Amino acid sequence: MDVLVLTTLFLALLLSLLILTSRLRKSNDGKRVQSTVSSEGSKKRGYTYRKCEVSLHNKRSDCWIIIKEKVYDVSSYVEEHPGGDAILAHAGDDSTQGFFGPKHATRVFDMIDDFYIGDLVSE
Repeated sequence: MDVLVLTTLFLALLLSLLILTSRLRKSNDGKRVQSTVSSEGSKKRGYTYRKCEVSLHNKRSDCWIIIKEKVYDVSSYVEEHPGGDAILAHAGDDSTQGFFGPKHATRVFDMIDDFYIGDLVSE
């Protein structure tokens, strides 16, 4: 009976270690570092990204933009963008100037927070 209890405890411990190791590996893949500050300074879980990482997301189906050192994944919004493909002009790059340009309605300033995924860091 004691052997069965010890074996069960050992297997439970081993399983816990495997799960923990897997989670740590996924959260610390060397590409992103967790951050807890959003674009408005409120508590919102995000990551930090290098510009070279953001630049890889430059397609209609995978579109990230940078606005004032903040990174936004706007992939789900590309098809809805009232300006058509204009949003793709700076996909994977800095869109600050276009975002604050004269063609945007003030409602975009409220909408953009929904797409926030992290902050830009220096390379």
